[in-house]
Formats: sequence, C-alpha cells, structure tokens
Amino acid sequence: MSEQNTDGVTAQGWQPPPSDEGSGAHAAPVPPTGASGPHPAPGAQAGPHAPPAPAGSGRYPLPPAGQGPRPAGSAPQGYHASPYAPDNGYAGPPSSAPQPEQQGSSVEDLSSARLLRQTRRTPGSGWRRALYVASGRTVNLGESAEDVHRRELIARINQPLQGCYKIAMLSLKGGVGKTTTTVTLGSTYASLRGDRVVAVDANPDRGTLSQKIPLETTATVRHLLRDAHRITRYSDVRAYTSQGPSRLEVLASESDPAVSEAFSEDDYRRTLDLLEHFYNVVLTDCGTGLMHSAMKGVLDQADCLVLVSSGSIDGARSASATLDWLDVHGYADLVRRSVAVINSVRPGSGKVDLAKVAEHFAARCRAVKVIPFDPHLEEGAEVELESLSPATRAALLELAATVADDFPYAMARQTGA
Repeated sequence: MSEQNTDGVTAQGWQPPPSDEGSGAHAAPVPPTGASGPHPAPGAQAGPHAPPAPAGSGRYPLPPAGQGPRPAGSAPQGYHASPYAPDNGYAGPPSSAPQPEQQGSSVEDLSSARLLRQTRRTPGSGWRRALYVASGRTVNLGESAEDVHRRELIARINQPLQGCYKIAMLSLKGGVGKTTTTVTLGSTYASLRGDRVVAVDANPDRGTLSQKIPLETTATVRHLLRDAHRITRYSDVRAYTSQGPSRLEVLASESDPAVSEAFSEDDYRRTLDLLEHFYNVVLTDCGTGLMHSAMKGVLDQADCLVLVSSGSIDGARSASATLDWLDVHGYADLVRRSVAVINSVRPGSGKVDLAKVAEHFAARCRAVKVIPFDPHLEEGAEVELESLSPATRAALLELAATVADDFPYAMARQTGA
C-alpha cells in the first residue's frame, strides 16, 4: 500500500479514503486535522463520504460568518495546482501563474517533421540506385550529391507563381536554336509544374514552332483571334493549340503563304490578353527582326528575356548587338534581368573559348547558361525530353530554375510594389 502524505495525496496521486464500514485493514483512517481533498467545503470533513452536515446546512452549506464568496482566480483551500485532475479530470479554475510543462506548446509540436521517424531518401540514380535495387531495397545509402542538386532545382522550378509569367525568347541571328530552346524550356516547365504552359509563335514570317511537337490541329493564332469573342473557358482555347508529351501546348503562327498580313503588335497584345486568363507561363518565340511591329508588344509585356546565342563568334556578336539595341531603346531594365543562353548547335566549340563568351554576357545579364550539343535536337524533328542526353536535361533544369528565380518578383513589378 502506498504511503500517504499529510495532505491525503499518495506518491502516485490522490486516493479517496475507503468506506467507513469494516475494520482491520479496511478500517476508516482518522481524518487529518487540516482539510484535505481537491475541493473541501469550508468547515466540513474531507473525503467523498463526509459525516452528516449540521442541521440547516442543506446540500450547499453556507460559508461561515465573515467568509464571503471566494475571489475570482483564487484557489480553494487544499487545492493543488497540477496539470492533472486529482479526481475526475477537472484541473481546476484557470490560473494566471505560468505552468512550465505547458509553456511553448503549440500545434507545431504535432507536426509530421517532429512525430514521424526520419528516413533517408532513396537514391534516384547512379551506383547508389543500382545497389539499392540489387539489395532488394534493404541497403539505402541515401541520395548522391547530384540527386540532391536535382531535387533543389526542381523545387526552384516549382516556386509559387501568381498570375501569368511571360518569357520572351529572342535572337537576332537565325540558326542558333532559338525555337528549339523555346520548346525544351517550355517542356521542362510543363513536365514539372502542375499549371498550364503554352508557347506562342510570334514570328511575323512562317514560324516552325508547331513542328517541334505532334500536331493536333491546323488552327493558328489567326483563328484564335477571329473567334476570341466565343472563348470563355479553357476547353475553348484548347481547341486551337497542340499539346506535346510533356504537356506543353503550342499556338502556331500562320503558315499559309497566301496570307500577306503580318502578325502585328495589336495582334500579339490581344493574343496575350486572352492566354493569360488560362495559362500561368507563356513563352513567346519571337522572330529574328527587332523592328517588326509585334516585337514592341512582346518586349513591353515580357517579365523575362531569354537571349539565345550560338557558341560561334558571329552568333555572340549578334547577341551582344541585340543587348545594345535594347539598352538604347528603353529596355535596359529588361536586359539586366535577362538570361543569356549559349546553345551549342554543333559538337565541340572549335577554337572559340566559351568561357570568355559566357563571361562577356555575365557582365550584362542576370545569368548565363550553356546548353550542350545534343544529337536529338540536331535532328530538327519533334522534341521529346526523354530522348535528350542526361547532360542536356541537367542544363535545361539549370536554365528553368534560373528563370524561375524571378517568379516571386514578377507580381511586385506588375503591381508597382
């Protein structure tokens, strides 16, 4: 039997005294001189089976003379401030005194990170993955540094995006892989993000963007503008685009040689006003000229400029001249937040020092990325991300993450905050 202290509380907690019937080991203990129990009535015997109250006391006896109601917040005599209820689970009235065992407790204490046993992430590639599979998934050495870096890039690509982010793909020189870079960058976003991504062919001449994915419709941007008054839902605009395996959609330009009207600035603005209601990322494949009408609308609306250059000397000079033109014509801020892409359209760089080319553009742009040569892209056919080399896919992840780093700042610029 546990030892009872002077307050009637055992070492394991308060125990109600047994019934006053019986004798020997079950005889009623002599009540202590001081009142005990969780809430003893003033002047009454402690315990759940107190002797009959004096005459006239009733079920709720009045307090002795001179003792008024207990002040609010004061503890009754014999009350023990404990977070646990002594009898029926009631912990007593709230106290203004801090309780150490409850300080700092919040809903975060029940978070998954605190309650779930942490385990290593399974390796995603390389010899670690091979060992993990060969061991029947029992030997888990964790992710490699390459896997961790790839996961971090994907997290940057998936940054929250408010509204519609508009990317202008620009090159003053043809044959540097601008359209191919548009498709591969857009496919990277579409395959990793859950929102909608569309690429628009804004070439005033006959563009080739629609040839990079399986063609699902012969509709063009002209048909979209013609039927703009009928488009109220995403399913309506989807009838005018083609979608590739990566979920990237493409809005083709007019390819009919009989159409003599060029794609103008007003056409582009109307197209963008329509698309931004249904898409979160819009990539615009611009033409090679800077002076045609649509180019002004593209540059005015762009959140980011991706300048594509080849690794050749003339390609780098043309790209640098493009930046000069933009600086002079009021787009210096767009140049500062632009991303330069050095696209290797041929295997090897010959005698050109690509590091010095990248250094030149790094002094003028926010970032510079190099896309290595890839045999699948050289074919000029439909682009499939799964057919690209690991080095190319890694470079595209780097490019997509670098562009996405500007996502949080786009809304602030649009609202003027």
